[in-house]
Amino acid sequence: MSIALKQVFNKDKTFRPKRKFEPGTQRFELHKRAQASLNSGVDLKAAVQLPNGEDLNDWVAVHVVDFFNRINLIYGTICEFCTERTCPMMSGGPKYEYRWQDDLKYKKPTALPAPQYMNLLMDWIEVQINNEDIFPTSVGVPFPKNFLQICKKILCRLFRVFVHVYIHHFDRIIIMGAEAHVNTCYKHFYYFVTELNVIDRKELEPLKEMTTRMCH
Repeated sequence: MSIALKQVFNKDKTFRPKRKFEPGTQRFELHKRAQASLNSGVDLKAAVQLPNGEDLNDWVAVHVVDFFNRINLIYGTICEFCTERTCPMMSGGPKYEYRWQDDLKYKKPTALPAPQYMNLLMDWIEVQINNEDIFPTSVGVPFPKNFLQICKKILCRLFRVFVHVYIHHFDRIIIMGAEAHVNTCYKHFYYFVTELNVIDRKELEPLKEMTTRMCH
């Protein structure tokens, strides 16, 4: 990793504090195992498979939080170049437009500039993962019955960040020397969501051509 890139990724460029797991807990151990999968030389396809004897919800939970932190950081590195002027619409090229809906302020799908969409998205995910009723941190507290459905929606929306960054801002990623890092994060994410079938395949279409080249 270049010195410039280290400086970029060592800065606290995330929009909000990272969600962490308590040391000594089973979820913390799973979190460490998931993070280790980004070390060089690790087979990412194998690394995302549910370990024998582990709970699916626990495995998904630690990955959702980790992906949120990583993707938040990736967007944070280019957010100064993603403005209402450069990106008046949250899109992934001319064929794909993403509209925001949260059933609170935005009860219907609403077209928004990309930076506003991103802020709403990150805020929305942060509320989910910090809600103890959805992502319980205490040992023995069960996940809600709709936990996987909630995570599927989170992962679907996080994928849209990759779409926007790759299609509209990848030139900045290359200039910063962050291409390899972002590509590894993307491959990790892609292998995970496809291995566990937690994202609708049609959502993956905007990056299909790139993914075919990158993720054999």
